[in-house]
Amino acid sequence: MNIAASHHHTTRPLRAQRLFAMREAVLTDWEHRVRASVQGADQLLTPILINTLPAFYDNLAEALTPGHPRQDATSNTNVPAVHGNERARMTSYGPEQVIQEYQIFRDCFADAAREAGIALRRNDWRIINASIDMGIRESIREFTAMHEGFQRRIAAGLSHDMRNPLSVMTTAAQLLQRYPERVNIGELAQKILDHGHRLDTMIVELLDSLSYQQGPCLPLALSQFDIVPLVQAVCAQINGLVTLPQGARCKVSGLSVTGWWCENSLRRALENLLNNAVKYGDGDPITVHVEATHERMIISVHNTGSPIAPDQTARIFEYLRREHHGATPGWGIGLPYVQNVAESHGGSVAVVSAP
Repeated sequence: MNIAASHHHTTRPLRAQRLFAMREAVLTDWEHRVRASVQGADQLLTPILINTLPAFYDNLAEALTPGHPRQDATSNTNVPAVHGNERARMTSYGPEQVIQEYQIFRDCFADAAREAGIALRRNDWRIINASIDMGIRESIREFTAMHEGFQRRIAAGLSHDMRNPLSVMTTAAQLLQRYPERVNIGELAQKILDHGHRLDTMIVELLDSLSYQQGPCLPLALSQFDIVPLVQAVCAQINGLVTLPQGARCKVSGLSVTGWWCENSLRRALENLLNNAVKYGDGDPITVHVEATHERMIISVHNTGSPIAPDQTARIFEYLRREHHGATPGWGIGLPYVQNVAESHGGSVAVVSAP
């Protein structure tokens, strides 16, 4: 959806009227050519593909109208930057595809003007080329900034979540060292191996994320499985931590729900939720409930303790928002990752907090 403020002129010069009358022909031709030649464009819905192009076209038509104060299609507007932002967030494009779209637009505009009998003079081409060149620069600048932000967030999130398997491995090693005659050596060794493999997988994900060319949605490896055993496994992992307060054990309730999900990302999201519940709880048990309703799976994590202030509830999923109150300040990464996992699966995340 594009929201823009504009002034509708009931009387335009004849040349301007003819330019504006070309818009549908240019947009239709542009969509056809882009879907045929730009990698990844054929998978996009029309509203996403068209994006801010109508506004860019109108700006260009104004700039080509004699006496109009607009210098080119990019002056006094952020339309190209918004185009780059949306291409980063909503497509699998790389910079080359963004540039190609602008080049195709120039060809479509020239062909439509020729068919409409509108002569494009030297000054017209100066405005057109300046608009295309500046549009490319501003779009790519925003596109690149968005992708760099995505990569930093994913890399920071993975680095943050690596603490969970490291904690399990450290706990197991400490038990082996302190009580070698009283522990099940085989079981603890298996825990160390399993979480070592998880760390290896996270490192691969981290490396992949640094070159990942998509928006904020996570790359998901979907498989069909029952969510309850995964929830039970994460709860058992939390319960095995040496640092867990006495009495703050995790309990699972609910029924089996089978669906198509990404196991690794859901595991990490659950770990973040439960670690958060332990960190900000009051030491009483934490409950995790699983249910299904209207073809949606719902996981609820509940802890007791001081409620979140109403003015804070809308902000706890903000990236790098650290909670400094108390003895255990957060990194501001775990809960935004939970939100990203939920939304990448087509779901959502919400908070309910009251005495």
